[in-house]
Amino acid sequence: MADTVPRRPIGRHYGLDWLRIAAFAILIVYHVGMVFVPWPYHAKLAMEDRVAPVMMLANSWRLALLFLVAGYASRALLSRGGGAGAFAASRSKRLLIPLLFGIAVVNPPQPWVELVTQHGWTGGFPSFWTGTYFSFRFVDGIAVPTWQHLWFVLYLWVYSMALALAAGLAGRAGPRTQGAFDRVFAGWGAMLPMAWLVLVSTWLFPGARETHALFDDGVAHASYLPMFLWGFGLAGSRGVLPWLARRWVPFLAVAAAAYLVVAGIERTWPRSAAPYPYGLIYAGARGVQGWATIAALLGIADRYWNRDGRWRPMLTEAVFPFYIVHQTIIVVGAYWLMGAGLPGWAEFAVLVAATAAGCWAFYLGGREIRWLRPLIGLRARV
Repeated sequence: MADTVPRRPIGRHYGLDWLRIAAFAILIVYHVGMVFVPWPYHAKLAMEDRVAPVMMLANSWRLALLFLVAGYASRALLSRGGGAGAFAASRSKRLLIPLLFGIAVVNPPQPWVELVTQHGWTGGFPSFWTGTYFSFRFVDGIAVPTWQHLWFVLYLWVYSMALALAAGLAGRAGPRTQGAFDRVFAGWGAMLPMAWLVLVSTWLFPGARETHALFDDGVAHASYLPMFLWGFGLAGSRGVLPWLARRWVPFLAVAAAAYLVVAGIERTWPRSAAPYPYGLIYAGARGVQGWATIAALLGIADRYWNRDGRWRPMLTEAVFPFYIVHQTIIVVGAYWLMGAGLPGWAEFAVLVAATAAGCWAFYLGGREIRWLRPLIGLRARV
């Protein structure tokens, strides 16, 4: 799939821009939901088992889709010329600078809130940030400093560097690899990623959970790296997206059916307590749901959303700063709500509103400060 001498630049696909914007919006709401679901998270309010089946609507595909779209965008960047070295330098600048800024400045409130509310930590935040946070150790099992939700940015950088290396080594083999991608996936071969995700969850890593620790996260890499590379191949293909666009309805129907299986098992045996063989069925259904949903969304994006709009440029730029700051706002907001005595629906509404407002303030304020732009994931102004 790596093509170091592309015949033509990859054009912008507005539908995938809108899909990326929507996926990040869903991810933010999903992380608000993590405050209420009985799964591990940095801050917790009233927890309800009944929230978990709702969360499973997006659990199996939200991050895989983002890696896929990132792979597509990487192909577009590489096609603009400059070669693999220029691509690696560009991606390192755009990803590592905000990653380091996020670890040092944006993320510290998250482990502090978790330590205070779940581990009995009594120290204040200023002393934690200036001292304990940069001690490079585990504090009650929590690594500090930490990348927290920015593991996505780290993994994306690692995958981008692997792609740059492959592109540099591929030479003239790139077009032949793209041809092989089209022959395999421009048709019912588009079902193969579904089979792979089912294989990962039921046989290669049964029962495994993502660690986001980079070197001890086989199930995540087995899921997300192929999605990233598949998106890279998709950007150079002329046949796969139109094929999906003609079949998004059956893919959506399959996704809905698989979700009903997942939600039913989750509701019957909450907190991953399903006995054999229901745990295996659950894992397989998640794989089916994940790829069927992604395939349907890609088809919808190509058929209905591939047009520009007034808000698209700004929203496309805003999603990275939103991603950097959103989880810290959620965690701190949940900490402030503890003990307020609000009903769960009101807590959820307040958190969604506060997160949206905080993300917009972070983006709109940061984009106007020249030196801050690269730190929050925006291109430097020239």
